[in-house]
Amino acid sequence: MKKTLICLVILLLLSPVFGVYLAGLVGYREPLDVAGEMLNLTDISDRINWTPLKDYSVPGLPEWLGYILSGVIGVALIYLLGLVLKKIGERKNKP
Repeated sequence: MKKTLICLVILLLLSPVFGVYLAGLVGYREPLDVAGEMLNLTDISDRINWTPLKDYSVPGLPEWLGYILSGVIGVALIYLLGLVLKKIGERKNKP
């Protein structure tokens, strides 16, 4: 468990290198955004913003820190979902 946690922390800290710095350096854009532009489609998120962490950023924080915080929130949500599903599975397997 300790090795897994250390690995997750390292990956979370490294994520802005790939998602912010290197993506900006090479001009990476999401493939679906590119396809939508080619088809002259409008982005619904221009009218409706249903997520508080649009583009993995947190308003008021530097881009790299928002990217890390978004990752921490995502990992925590998946971990909690796993715990809930584990508890449900344990209840169903009890006689």
